[in-house]
Amino acid sequence: MIEFVRNVRLWFAPEEIREEGGTPDYRFSLANERTFLAWLRTALALIGGGFAVDQFLPDLRWGWRVGLALALLGAGVLCALRAVNHWVRCERAMRRGEDLPVSRFPAALGLVVAVVAIAMVALVLLGWEG
Repeated sequence: MIEFVRNVRLWFAPEEIREEGGTPDYRFSLANERTFLAWLRTALALIGGGFAVDQFLPDLRWGWRVGLALALLGAGVLCALRAVNHWVRCERAMRRGEDLPVSRFPAALGLVVAVVAIAMVALVLLGWEG
């Protein structure tokens, strides 16, 4: 828990990361940043998908529409938060010469997206009025 709090503090003070370990090859730091930006693009796509489900499927039963939209919006929020936390953890690990951190988040996100996609396929096949 203390490590998580420290990481959150580093979200807003990334210059403090320089105090740990040595400076890694700049190419690794830039790759870490590109990965961060890819996760943010994924978060934005999920958030956009959540709004699209809510706005462009008015014939879908309210409970299904809101449930699917909230699942996508929630996944987008979690993805954005995970992106910045993972960036900090990777940058710290590189500076310390440690292995890069592992995470179950990609698998969990993939499962959420798969469940939403299966629900959407079922709704399309069975009809929205259901």
